[in-house]
Amino acid sequence: MIGWRFSDYEADDQINDPFERLLKVFQDLLVYTSGDVHEALSWLTELDKQYELTDDNYTLSDFIQDLMDKGYISDKTGKGTYNPTAKMEIELRRKALDDIFDQLQKSKRGNHITRHTGMGDENTAEMRPFEFGDKLDNIAVSESLRNAQINHGIDDFMLTQNDLEVHETYYKSQTSTVLMIDISHSMILYGEDRITPAKKVAMALAELIKTRYPKDTLDIIVFGNDAWKIEIKDLPYLQVGPYHTNTVAGLELAMDILRRRKNANKQIMMITDGKPTCLKKGKKYYKNAFGLDRKILNRTLGLATKCRKLGVPITTFMIATDPYLRNFVDQFTRANGGKAFYSGLQGLGEFIFMDYKDNKRKRKN
Repeated sequence: MIGWRFSDYEADDQINDPFERLLKVFQDLLVYTSGDVHEALSWLTELDKQYELTDDNYTLSDFIQDLMDKGYISDKTGKGTYNPTAKMEIELRRKALDDIFDQLQKSKRGNHITRHTGMGDENTAEMRPFEFGDKLDNIAVSESLRNAQINHGIDDFMLTQNDLEVHETYYKSQTSTVLMIDISHSMILYGEDRITPAKKVAMALAELIKTRYPKDTLDIIVFGNDAWKIEIKDLPYLQVGPYHTNTVAGLELAMDILRRRKNANKQIMMITDGKPTCLKKGKKYYKNAFGLDRKILNRTLGLATKCRKLGVPITTFMIATDPYLRNFVDQFTRANGGKAFYSGLQGLGEFIFMDYKDNKRKRKN
């Protein structure tokens, strides 16, 4: 596949079940192929030839039969035309969520997010030192006693303020989020697949909100020449098209969606790799892919300013590092008063999740 780089396959020694080992590889291939089961199986066959993923005791035919028996794929025509099932779509979202949390746990990089935390409503697994004004019922008793023992010993045991730790908390403020994903042609240009990490992050964020913050809302829209809303179940099948970048259409649709949401906390997250290059006037398109077109730029910055006045911050995740593009994002961010992150593909999930978690710690009265 164009733009893909394969390294030596390393089996997960902790997974003894051959079906589970193959399932993890197959799920990744299924996302890369936008839900094309036949193509994913073809690539799995090639990987099997190169890395011997199967043996005589468990063949690819056995794996395909297990996929059907376990309800991951179906063949409604009876002619070998396989399609992913709803169960597979759910599992893809769960896997995306697990993968990103693994990245967060393994990452040793810092980021430039300023984290303001305080007294919230919902305990998390995170701890921090006690500060004046913290609620006493948030004190982590076991951790605090352990600190006292380490700091003062058993014979002269005492518990001081410096020994105390408290559970970090999130506010249970309900948040309405619109995630905008750029599907213009540049998302797969120059041999770099940018759309697959974007939709993996979208799947993970959707699963996080559905399971951890069920009162929050997440709407996902894609934008190219036009913008339209997609359902969560459509995410694995998302593909880039021969499109320009109509950021204005995406922002207008996002604002229209948020206007109908009753939550006080609203935000837009935008994943893109370029500048706006397209506008739509009636049924006609105005396009200019060369430079920053003043007409397109002014419309885009005008909407960013309008969102700021409506209290809707926009966080832009720019998965490109060209200084020319950074200049546009800087202007856009200043107009909106939001935030911008310049991320490589590997760090995209980390940035988006940390930003979402930080926003959950803030509450509008």
